[in-house]
Amino acid sequence: MAVIPVDIAGRPYEVRVGAGLLAELVAQCRGRLRKRAVPVITDANVYAAWGPVVEAALRDNGHEPHWRVLPPGEQTKSWSELAATVNWLLDLEVERGDHIIALGGGVIGDLTGFCAAVVKRGCKFIQVPTTLLAQVDSSVGGKTAINTPAGKNLVGAFHQPSLVLADLSVLETLPMRELRAGYAEVVKYGLIDDADFFGWCDANGAAMLAGDSALREYAVAHSVSAKARIVAEDEFETTGRRALLNLGHTFGHALEAETGFSDRLLHGEAVALGMVLAARYSARRELMPRASAEHVAHHIGDVGLPASLAALGLDCDGAGLVRHMLHDKKMDAGTLPFLLMNGIGKTYLDKSVSLDDVAAFLDDELARAPA
Repeated sequence: MAVIPVDIAGRPYEVRVGAGLLAELVAQCRGRLRKRAVPVITDANVYAAWGPVVEAALRDNGHEPHWRVLPPGEQTKSWSELAATVNWLLDLEVERGDHIIALGGGVIGDLTGFCAAVVKRGCKFIQVPTTLLAQVDSSVGGKTAINTPAGKNLVGAFHQPSLVLADLSVLETLPMRELRAGYAEVVKYGLIDDADFFGWCDANGAAMLAGDSALREYAVAHSVSAKARIVAEDEFETTGRRALLNLGHTFGHALEAETGFSDRLLHGEAVALGMVLAARYSARRELMPRASAEHVAHHIGDVGLPASLAALGLDCDGAGLVRHMLHDKKMDAGTLPFLLMNGIGKTYLDKSVSLDDVAAFLDDELARAPA
């Protein structure tokens, strides 16, 4: 098992990465489950696959799980589910010192974390991520949120978990599409500031997705270490360092909004295509070599992720996608910073981007013939 510390000032915690952690849940959470009753929030798909394992792990060690099983998908990150789940926790008489378990992917982790942030002005929670994307990204760092009609993740709070348990065994039950979506957040760390890791992804990404357990452990542990380092430097995204983790997300969130936050385009797929667009837009502005931008596009396409905007068949133009970006959380005094690249592993925050130019670029991409 790999143990990665997240050194948040005053609130450090660990991310543990290994196989079989769900079966060892109580031992892994020693000292944190202080009552017999344990609230567990999950979705229907995860409950069907892993609910019995968690149920047995808790009951065999003297605990009684209280389950809240929600519908899978981004629609669950809503005001209505937030309110209903908060009321459920209050009915269970959850106290500030209690721990809620978030068993699921990014949707469940985000919703549970936000509930924990607001119930009695802050109680505790444990992240047990069950998707590759959640293991390498959303479960670490304390960002919690719900979606609104205005856009994705616009209402939320920074609220760090007490512990993250990334059980690699759960990846064996994930559909390949979900694995690929999570892989987008893995390769992101190489594109941000680690060209050597991007090279590792080039050489090993396909085999990792195919099921090589050693490669999966390395990919998750390396990604978590990279995120932990950045989060420790800039917990509340005030210096700009943590903003680098949003590479691909400005384009990606616009695409998610245009497709109705639906299964038509998973979050990781949107981020993957968003990174391709960020690379190509950087090349358009002569910030990085065009060959490097196409290297990014080919790698993402080769592992089965979307790498062509035109192939999505959207019924909109570039200006329509830019309108979604106007609700981006990073908007500041009417300016939207973009994550662009000077090369692979050389991402930076650019505050001089013209949205009209972005719209023209997107029009070109919408008309580009898929490679």
